[in-house]
Amino acid sequence: MRVVIALCLLAPFVAMLWVGSYAKVDPTFIGIPFFYWYQMLWVLISTALTMTAYQLWQRDQRARRGGTK
Repeated sequence: MRVVIALCLLAPFVAMLWVGSYAKVDPTFIGIPFFYWYQMLWVLISTALTMTAYQLWQRDQRARRGGTK
C-alpha cells in the first residue's frame, strides 16, 4: 500500500520535471498552447493523486492500529 502512496505522490514531480515531454506549442486546446494546458491539467491530476494518497494513508494507519475509526 505504501508503494502506491509513494507513486501517487511521485508521479506529478516526474511529469513536471520531464520538461522535454511538454515543451511544445501543439496541440492547442481552445487556443491555449500545449505547454500551458498540460501544466494546468497536472494541477488537477496532482490534486486527485494527493487526495488518493491521503485516503490510502488513513486506511493504512487504521489497519496498523487495528481500529475502524
